[in-house]
Amino acid sequence: MLSAALLVSLPVLSACVHSAIYTSRAEANYPATGNLIDVNGTKTHVIESGKMGAPVLMIHGASANAQEFTHTLAPLLEDEFRVLMADRPGHGYSGRPRASDELATQAAQMAGILEARAGGEKAVVVGHSFGGAVALRLALDRPDLVEALVLLAPVTHDWGGGGEAWYNKYAAHPVFGAPLTQLIPIIGPGRLSSGINGVFHPEAAPPEYLEKASVPLLFRPRTFRANAKDVTNLRGELAAQQVRYDELKMPVTVYNGHRDTVIKPALHVGKLQHQVPHLEVVDLPGGGHMPHHIHSEAIAGTIRTLAMVDTAE
Repeated sequence: MLSAALLVSLPVLSACVHSAIYTSRAEANYPATGNLIDVNGTKTHVIESGKMGAPVLMIHGASANAQEFTHTLAPLLEDEFRVLMADRPGHGYSGRPRASDELATQAAQMAGILEARAGGEKAVVVGHSFGGAVALRLALDRPDLVEALVLLAPVTHDWGGGGEAWYNKYAAHPVFGAPLTQLIPIIGPGRLSSGINGVFHPEAAPPEYLEKASVPLLFRPRTFRANAKDVTNLRGELAAQQVRYDELKMPVTVYNGHRDTVIKPALHVGKLQHQVPHLEVVDLPGGGHMPHHIHSEAIAGTIRTLAMVDTAE
């Protein structure tokens, strides 16, 4: 007769085996396509496109990776600029340094990429959603590396609570989070379709989005847990960061989808407008949370203009 301990351990063992198989298959189907470089002692994955021109650094949002830009903005800019697309700590194929829950740590990783791959030259920095918070921190901590910011549906301020997914709180738990995330490869993929449609709402998700953006990489347990820690700690991080935005002296352009259901654009962009002196808002009345997919030409034009201003000077 099987002992009670064995009966409990069998499902856990089964979940661990399934997650290991899932991770192996996901990484075989969606391999790293860039370079692994050492940044502050951690291997960091950077996809590079274009060899000449001013640098443009792109920082992805939550639940994503650097492939978010390889089929949207990079093809429009690679003939004129050096485009650097970075996996944030713990996402895609980047390692995760200690204290990566802090925006300062993530910004330091992005600064290290610019120093390593752009020789410390000032860059136009593009940040989507959570990546917008990281881009802002990079500009605050290392203004010597940032020529201008282009923020796409950015999260910028403490929103006062609500909207956090329950599963992220469990996955981020310091004790139970690691074993619980072993279940993610079993549960998560079945919810992909509704999740993708939700993040693009009210606009339609491109049919090829899942494949081109390597979305299944999210459901590797280590990545899901890293993402959960990021979003669970974000409010506190923003509460400390938002009081510094008046320090920003470089041009900042925000693409603001009025019908964004992932964040509250009126709160984030509205507050940012009162703090940043050189802020331009591009309003998208029918837009959602993924402007770089729907309005890629316009965003590429903004990046081009900001980079060319520096060149002209």
